[in-house]
Amino acid sequence: MLAVMLIIPLAGLGCGSRLFRHSGAVAMTGDMKVDGKMQMGDVKASVSLQNDSRSTPLVATTVAGNPAGRHRIAVLDVDDFLVDRNIGGIGSMGENPVALFREKIEAIRKDATVKAVVVRINSPGGGVTASDIMCHELARLKQQRDLPVIANLMVVGTGGAYYLANHCDSIVAHPTSIVGGIGVILNAYNLQDTMGQFNVLASPIKSGDKIDAGTPERPIEQEELEMLQRIADSFHQRFIDQVKAKRPDLESSQSLWSDGRVMTGSEAAAMGLVDSVGYLDAAIEMARQQSGLKADDPVVLYRRKNDPAYTTLDISPNRPALTSLIPLHVPGLDRSSMPTFLYMWQADPAMATLAGQ
Repeated sequence: MLAVMLIIPLAGLGCGSRLFRHSGAVAMTGDMKVDGKMQMGDVKASVSLQNDSRSTPLVATTVAGNPAGRHRIAVLDVDDFLVDRNIGGIGSMGENPVALFREKIEAIRKDATVKAVVVRINSPGGGVTASDIMCHELARLKQQRDLPVIANLMVVGTGGAYYLANHCDSIVAHPTSIVGGIGVILNAYNLQDTMGQFNVLASPIKSGDKIDAGTPERPIEQEELEMLQRIADSFHQRFIDQVKAKRPDLESSQSLWSDGRVMTGSEAAAMGLVDSVGYLDAAIEMARQQSGLKADDPVVLYRRKNDPAYTTLDISPNRPALTSLIPLHVPGLDRSSMPTFLYMWQADPAMATLAGQ
C-alpha cells in the first residue's frame, strides 16, 4: 500500500511538468529490494543547494522589445495562492508569495529605467492580511515612483487578487477571466466525531475560555461563532469600502457584486468592476501609452538566476509538487497551519487546505 501511495503522486510528474524542479545535486546510496515487501537498506540522501535559484537576487530579464532601450516596462507577475508563508516541499522551489512580491517591488523601485508597471495576476486570492500587505507595498511603490500601474487579470482574479488589482490605476481583464469573489471565508472543521472513532480524545490545557475558538476538536459555540462572524464581516466591509472608494459608481449596484459572486471578465467590465476587456498585450500597450514609451522599448520580468523567462506569460511555479513523501493532510489537524481568514474564491475544496489554509 505504501508503495502505491508513493508511486501515484510521482507518476503525475511526467515530461514537461514545471512543478517539480531541483537545481542542486542529489545522491542516494544503499540497497532497495521490492519483492512483495519493501525493504530499504542503508539509504542515504544528500542534497546540495549551492545552485538553488532562491539564493540569487532578482535580475531584470528582457522578454519583449529591444534590450538596449533606455526605458522599459516591468511586468510584475502574481500567481497562485497569496499566503504569507513559505510554500515548501520536496523538490519545491516555492517561495513566500508576499516576500517575493516585496522583493520585486523593491527591484522596480530601485530601477530608474522602469517607467511603467503591469501587474499580471492569475490567482484566486488568499489570506486577508497577506493580500492587504501586498496592496500596501504596491501603494508605497506608486507614492515613491509615481508610475502608471496597470493590472491584467488572466484566468482568475478573485478575492485578494482582485483586491490587489483594484489598487492599480486601471484593470484590464480577459473576456474569459473569472473576476470578483468579494467576500471572506474562514475554513473551520468539526472533527470531534471523527477523532472519537479512532479513540483520539482532546485534552486541552488552556487559560482563557475562548482561546481555542474554532478548534476542530469540538463544535463551535454560538458565542464563538458570533465572534468569528464579526471579524469576517469587518474584513468584508473593508474590502467593499476599498472597491467603492476606487469605483464610486458601483455603490448603487453593491448587492450585485459584494456577496462573493464571480463573473466573467466581460460581465465585470459591463458592471464596472474592471475598466476594459483585453489581453496582456493590451495592458502593456496601455502602460506604454501612459508612460510615453516607444513601441520597441523593452518589457522585463524579474527572475532568479536559474529561472528562465522567454515571454511575458512565463511564471515561476510557486506550488510544491509534493508536500511530503506521503501527501496526506487532514483539514484542521495540523496545529502549525490553522485556518486563517481568506479573501479567496473557493470553488475547489482542495484550496481550503493547500498551503496550510
